[in-house]
Amino acid sequence: MTNDKDLIEFDDSQAIQFINNLLNEEQKKRIDEDAIQYVLDLICEYYDQNGLIEEDTVEEAEIAEDDILNFVTNMVKKEKVVTLTEDDIRSILDGEYQYGLSIGVYSDSDE
Repeated sequence: MTNDKDLIEFDDSQAIQFINNLLNEEQKKRIDEDAIQYVLDLICEYYDQNGLIEEDTVEEAEIAEDDILNFVTNMVKKEKVVTLTEDDIRSILDGEYQYGLSIGVYSDSDE
């Protein structure tokens, strides 16, 4: 046994279901699983571009919520793969964060 945290597996399918369950009824009509997956992919792209995730690491990183919201919103507008409002994107990002908290990927403390 090691003193380091075990690596936690982020399961996209579970994350999508978790996020979908947090969306309001109006959003559920407009936001499908593919749109949620697309935003999850953009989140990973943001983390990768900013050096916030490394394979096989357990180090914590500080994530600027406004920066990631701006990045995802700009990419959605630029790529035009899905049609989402900023509120939709914020809801998906909030859901992704809540999912990450639930499985231990994120920590809500300022330790």
